[in-house]
Amino acid sequence: MVLLVNPPSLAKPVAAYSHGAVIAPGHRVLHTAGTVATRPDGTIADTVGGQAADIWAALSVICAEASMTLADTVSYTTYVVAGHDLAPVMAARDRALAGHAAASTLIVVPALARPEWMLEIALIAAAL
Repeated sequence: MVLLVNPPSLAKPVAAYSHGAVIAPGHRVLHTAGTVATRPDGTIADTVGGQAADIWAALSVICAEASMTLADTVSYTTYVVAGHDLAPVMAARDRALAGHAAASTLIVVPALARPEWMLEIALIAAAL
């Protein structure tokens, strides 16, 4: 069980996430690398929304390989290259997490390792 932490003495999160999360003892914990939008065939979507959808799909596959689902997400960090619209990124996240409000950080960066990558997401999940 993951306990999502949203103290009533703080302002509510500004989007679909929680201020913190606690992993109960005895859980297995998965840490992903920063996941980018390169598909298995080597192609990369040319929109930030397409890349976000592809990344969340890849994260779902990584979770499944660890016998987890995206509902087991504890926290994730999203790195978006400056100048891209954040709305499609958040919409893809909301579709993928289906209301699960894990802890989240979004960081705007000047560039990623390859110029065609518009965002990168690293995730932590936990399950029994």
